[in-house]
This record gives sequence, C-alpha cells and structure tokens, in this order.
Amino acid sequence: MSLAYYYDLLSPPARTLHIILKMSGVQFEDCPVALLKGEHMTEDYKNNINRFQKVPCIIDGGFKLAESIAILRYLSAQGKIPEHLYSKNLVEQARIDECLEWQQTTLASTCALYFRAKWLEPTLSGGKTQPSPEKLETLKTRMETNLDLVEKLWLESSDFLCGNQMTVADIFAACVLEQTRIAEYDVRAQYPKIRAWLKRVREACNPYFDYAHQTVYKIGGSEPN
Repeated sequence: MSLAYYYDLLSPPARTLHIILKMSGVQFEDCPVALLKGEHMTEDYKNNINRFQKVPCIIDGGFKLAESIAILRYLSAQGKIPEHLYSKNLVEQARIDECLEWQQTTLASTCALYFRAKWLEPTLSGGKTQPSPEKLETLKTRMETNLDLVEKLWLESSDFLCGNQMTVADIFAACVLEQTRIAEYDVRAQYPKIRAWLKRVREACNPYFDYAHQTVYKIGGSEPN
C-alpha cells in the first residue's frame, strides 16, 4: 500500500477527503494527526510529511502532496475517483471546479473564521481568549451572507450544488457547514433548502459521513439530524 493519508477528523477538508476515499474504495494507510495536540507542528512533520504543517496531505510512493483539492485532482487523474463524483467531462468538471473555487474563498473561509473565533481560539487558550460580541456578530453576518447564496443561488432549482447528482462539491460544502455545530450554530435552523440538501448528502455518503463526523457530533453535543 503506497498511499498514506494524514488527517484529523476535526478538519473539514480532511473529513471530506476521508469520505471521498472511502466512497471511492481507495486503499490507504491510515495516518491520523492530532491537531489539538500540535502533532502537525513538529519538525519531523514539517520535514518529512507536509512542509505547510497542515492536514490533509498524502504521501504516494514518496510523492508528497498537500491541499485537499490538489489531492482530489491528483487522485482523479489516476482514475481513483469515480466520475459520478468528479466528472471527466470538460463542462461538467468545470462546473464542479467553479463551485469548489467559490467555496474556498467565501463559504469555507467565513465559516472557518466564525468557528475559530467562537470555539477554537477560546478552547486553545483555556477560555482566556474570547471574541467580543461585536466581532462575533460581524463574523456571523459574513458567514450568513454566503449561506444565503447557497440557499438562494446554488440550491435554487436543483437537489445538489452542481445539478441533480451529488458530486465532490457537495461533500466539501457539507463538511464545512457541519463544522459550525461545534460553534453552537446549526445551519438547519433557518435554511430549509440547506437542511434538506444536507440530509441528501449525508444519506448518499453514509456510513462514511457519520463516521467522519463523529467528533463533530460529540463536541457539538448534537445528533446527526
């Protein structure tokens, strides 16, 4: 087995790739990395695994690669990702890529900033670092601006983000949105289309979706539904 996968299920992109690998039947060496323990910040990790000191990443027969979307495209080019998840048709793939690129700079980034301020930074500081109500409200507003776009634009007339068939774009987005549970924000409460879409994605990806989100459910103190 030449492919080693380094991940922490606390990380949305790491969860996403874990789900996609399992759904695709890709065999890999399981290499969990405990982010909250700082295992990614060691010199050994930096020099021998991922120079950016993040997850997810892979080592494939000596070839090291970081960044979730780069890994996805690399594995797809090898024929390891089913075409129904990431199409090889030029137009269909471009539409998926458009959604992935949009997510990175909008949905994922604003959700991550809210999550960091609300939960991660206070947790890492032992409660010493707390965001001001004003800052948290600003971050929440920015996040909800993009949630509105998912609800009213991406899911306006289709079951999934890029049409009526689930693709990797849906899995990436779903894992981002599930992360907000930990920060005591559940998108299902005020976004009915997103709520129904998340249910479809979860059902299409299970049992791998629930397995990958077990940490999220536990920390967030919430059931999958």
